[in-house]
Parts: sequence; structure tokens; C-alpha cells
Amino acid sequence: MSLAPRRFPGGIAPSGAQPLPVTVLTGFLGSGKTSFLRRVLADPAASDTAVLINEFGEIGLDHLIVEATRPGDVVQLPSGCMCCAVKQDLALALHRLLTSRTDGTLPRFRRVAIETSGLAEPAPILYTLAADAYLEHMLRCDRVVTVVDAMFGEATIERFPEATAQAVCADVLLISKTDLQPASPILRQRLQSLNPWAEIVDGASIMSPAATLFAPTATRRKQQPWAAAAHSNGITSYALVLHRKMTRLEFAMALGGLARERGEDLLRVKGIVEFADREGCPAELHAVQHTLYPPRWLDRWPDEDHRQRLVFIVRDIAADEIAQRFKTGDPEMMT
Repeated sequence: MSLAPRRFPGGIAPSGAQPLPVTVLTGFLGSGKTSFLRRVLADPAASDTAVLINEFGEIGLDHLIVEATRPGDVVQLPSGCMCCAVKQDLALALHRLLTSRTDGTLPRFRRVAIETSGLAEPAPILYTLAADAYLEHMLRCDRVVTVVDAMFGEATIERFPEATAQAVCADVLLISKTDLQPASPILRQRLQSLNPWAEIVDGASIMSPAATLFAPTATRRKQQPWAAAAHSNGITSYALVLHRKMTRLEFAMALGGLARERGEDLLRVKGIVEFADREGCPAELHAVQHTLYPPRWLDRWPDEDHRQRLVFIVRDIAADEIAQRFKTGDPEMMT
């Protein structure tokens, strides 16, 4: 897909513009993500939101009926939200949406939610937000919320790599249909092992759906134990501690080289480090496949654990290969 600037209206970011927060809502076919989105759009707290439904067919949102006749049509809902269909070019749809907000064609929404199709992996959407200079300036991905079915989620993750990728990319794992069947301890353990930093939420207990979808992920959230685990589909998670501070260039070469050469298998990286050339200012770091995100600088360490630590969720990448990349940081794989 070409991202040539001439294709996009309003492709120059206005100076001083504050990026709008973006949430990606994903989940496998039948997981209940559309039902959850229905609850969000009925929540008054979700007003001033633009919602893009990827690979849109026709979707009924209870009394809020969205029927787009062409991809890119925008329908304003009674709650104040705006909803549009995206069948192919997400980047173009986002450019048009932002341009319409700037020129007053649409109300000035203050956040964006993107619902993926049930078979989509979130990584290409995250890449779209980071790869285009205008979108990177105008939008900021705050969180990925993945809906997992309490009844069939465990079997789905075992059978379908797309479901595994959706869980791996999540900041929040929302277990749906718990009003029909409580989430089993096995499913919870499976999700925690697959994605040790994600917050796990019981969908039936949510009081404010909009707050669950849109609240930025807290860096202060207590981390789960740092441990490596093996999973289905050749997926493994590793926890790496760096005993020496690397410079930003050294770190970029290590992680960037891994992403360049093994990006398809580098499903998710998340961690916190302190660079040698910026001491006293820890940084939260994220990567998804080939996409490396700019550091999120913190005023202080989020807890008493000041170890530089990274979690890698990978497919068929050996621990030694990862450790070798970060050798200047005196790495130690945790078990």
C-alpha cells in the first residue's frame, strides 16, 4: 500500500497540535467485541469519539443503527459519537477523518477508537499509526483492548494464531460472556502466561465501558512475575534484565536489528529501561513486529523495582539470539 502524500488530504500536521488518543479494539470472531462496542457507544462518557469499524459490513448497535452505504461514510450517533466504515485503506480513512475535524466538516472529536475485524492481527494497524508521519504526529495509540470469550477463548487461542496475536498485543484483556459462564482459572492462567503485563478484566463487572476502552494504560500497574513461558503456535515469552545502561543508539541498534531481521516473529516487546545518555529519566518502550515506538519518558520509576527489564513475546526466536543482540547491556534471561 503506497502512502504517497498526494493521496491524502490535509497531510501536513498543524504546528502545536496535540495528538489524539487512539484505542484499538480487537478480538476473534464471535468473541463479543461488537457487543462491547455497542455498550461503549451507548455510554454518555463516549461522546466526542470517532469510531472506525474495519472491514465493515452492516452492524446493528441496538437502537443505534449504523448503515454505511460506502466505505468512509460517517454517521453521527445520538450519543454524539461518529462512526464510519473502513474496508481497505485505514490510513486514508484516518487522514480524511482528521481533515474533516480540522476544517469543521465534522465536530471536533477528542479521541479515536478502531475496531478490527475478527480475523485481523492488530500489528498492521499499529504499524499504520506509526509509519505515516502525519498520523504519527496527529494520533497517539494509548491502548489495545482485546476481547476474549470466556466460553471458547482457550480453544480459540490454541487453534488460531490470529487469536494468539490479538492477546499478545493487548494492554487490556477483556473476558466476555462471563454472565453466561465464569472465566476458568485455566483461561486466566493462559492469558497471564501469554501476556504477563496485560490487565485482565471481567466484562460483566465493568461499570463504565467507555472508561475501560479509553483510559490510558497506567505505567504504574504492578507487573506480573517476570518469567519465560512456552505456548502453542511456536510462541514463547522471555524476560530480559539489563545490568548495564545502554546508550539510546546501542539500544536502537539492538532492538531495531532484531525487528528488521525477525520482525514477523517479534510479536510484542514491552519494558522499561534507563539509558546511559539520559540518566535519571527511565523510559517505557514498546515494539510490535517491525514497528518500534518512540520512548515514553517517565518522571520516575513506576515502582521500587529499578531493574531495566524487557519482555519479549516471539515466535521461534531463541533466547540466546535475543541476549546476543543486547550484549552491551550485560543481559540476563530471567526464569
